[in-house]
Amino acid sequence: MSSNLVMPTYLDLLDQQRESALTAVADLSPDQIWQRPAPKEWCIGEILHHNYLLIARTMPYVKLMWRLFHGRGQRRRQRPYQTSIADPYDESFPMWVGFMWKPSYTPQRPLPLADLAALLRDLHSDVRQFYADKPEDILGNVFVYDPYFGWLNLIVTLHIGLHHDELHYRDIKKMAAQFKSEKEGV
Repeated sequence: MSSNLVMPTYLDLLDQQRESALTAVADLSPDQIWQRPAPKEWCIGEILHHNYLLIARTMPYVKLMWRLFHGRGQRRRQRPYQTSIADPYDESFPMWVGFMWKPSYTPQRPLPLADLAALLRDLHSDVRQFYADKPEDILGNVFVYDPYFGWLNLIVTLHIGLHHDELHYRDIKKMAAQFKSEKEGV
């Protein structure tokens, strides 16, 4: 429960995480962006598109719940609400669920990094636009249902997305560092 505003921090973190990952891969070749580290493992481009898909497919649901239930949230705005969640990806989250947001772009069907970056930036701009003008005490009292997590308010929903993205951005940075160290070692 919190009386401090967290949404500006979360929205800034959404942008910072993305830009940090994009900076890490900016000098890689298109072949490196689309090179899988091992069979059946996603490459950098696929991971970026997966991160895009998770939020892109979640936001319509979030917007619908806001449209339907913001009045109820307004009536309950005096109630305490959760603003954060422990990183579920550090625990026993079922990592096999990524198939639900399987990338459309693959090594066989690549998309330029600049286009992937634009997709992410545009989506995150839409997320910021949605959340930025809404009172946190109402966002904290409007809920969505997730089969794994149960009922989550709209603040915690975004926080889980931040945890998800960070998990994959760490993978991207490791892959980029590996490519750079291989280049230096040659």
